[in-house]
Amino acid sequence: MAADGAHGPAHSPAHASGPGYDFDRVIDRHGTWCTQWDHVEDRFGVPDLLPFTISDMDFETAPEVLTALRARLGHGVLGYSRWRQPDFLGAVTDWYARRYDTAVDPETVVYGPSVVYQISQLLRLWSRPGDGVVVHTPVYDAFPKVLAAHGRELRGAPVGDFAELERLLALPDSTVLLLCSPHNPTGRVWTRDELAHMAELCARHGVAVISDEIHADLAHPPHVHRPWARHGTGRWAVLTSASKSFNIPALTGSYGIIADEGSREAYLRALKEADGLSSPAVLSLVAHIAAYREGGPWLDALRAYVHGNLRMVADRLAAAFPGLGWEPPQAGYLAWIDLRPLGGGTDGYDEALQRQLIDREKVAIMPGTAYGAPGFVRLNVGCPRSKAEAGTDALVRAVRRLASPPAAGDGPGPER
Repeated sequence: MAADGAHGPAHSPAHASGPGYDFDRVIDRHGTWCTQWDHVEDRFGVPDLLPFTISDMDFETAPEVLTALRARLGHGVLGYSRWRQPDFLGAVTDWYARRYDTAVDPETVVYGPSVVYQISQLLRLWSRPGDGVVVHTPVYDAFPKVLAAHGRELRGAPVGDFAELERLLALPDSTVLLLCSPHNPTGRVWTRDELAHMAELCARHGVAVISDEIHADLAHPPHVHRPWARHGTGRWAVLTSASKSFNIPALTGSYGIIADEGSREAYLRALKEADGLSSPAVLSLVAHIAAYREGGPWLDALRAYVHGNLRMVADRLAAAFPGLGWEPPQAGYLAWIDLRPLGGGTDGYDEALQRQLIDREKVAIMPGTAYGAPGFVRLNVGCPRSKAEAGTDALVRAVRRLASPPAAGDGPGPER
């Protein structure tokens, strides 16, 4: 399954202002049925907030992807399609070979409409209602929902607590480790030794592994993502998509690597016969193929730009709150910020902070409680630098107000 050798990306990060890549450009997403911008009121109760929420980006996707999509639309016929064909499978296997020095057998690749759908199918195959599913906490908010919907019990081990992880995996009715790699929301990139230890524990206790690796392409050097395909034994699956790294989630579409032939065939039967999803979204296939064949330089430029945004957040937090000690995450564009040293997580603080952000600053920033972690916030900086600066400054002002409440009659934050 996996080749030996280095695991890093084949390309070194390009400068963020590389040819044709203008990540500073502000694109108005209003009126496009956009979850982050047009539907912010659904979660925060107030319309027209400046959003730093759901994990998509405000950047136009790679020009190579757009060119391929335009060409396919120019053909004009959008009939049923197939994912099991050499262009798609070759793009996936070549990407793993070039970016991760990992050999993937194309026979082990499967398709799905989304990573969460694929998780659901594998939970049905590898566990029963009432079984325990182990996750790392804090936890991506879709995981508790999908586990509850299938009647599985979430068992959370704090990130980095391997003693608790082993205790939970050893329980006789723990049947699956639902791994997030890199981890969302913390941005943690698991090391080679950590992954090997997890693999050994799961093999020892007969626990299957579902590894959600949708943020893998956004690991920031020197941190290196290592696919579970390099470590897995027994029943395991890697589930991922180009949707996060190339900002194409609206096209739908994901894929997986399922090593065990029986599990793979059972998954595909459910996909085709039970759910009627054998024909994929053809534009998703086109986008994945173009992204993986031609989009590497754009992705490297994007990653460098996003890391610059995260470095800006770190610098402004350090200037405002020297004792906070916040550092950028190891992967992704989600700034997971621990405000507990400033009072976060204490009685009333988190709600008061949200009121400051929403009512005074007119911004939407995800509270840590959404991921089971009071005292934290998750700030999405997958956006032009100007927006990232506005969100960071709004957060700083809101936190300062809670530390030093303003005098009566003080006006709201700056208008935009």
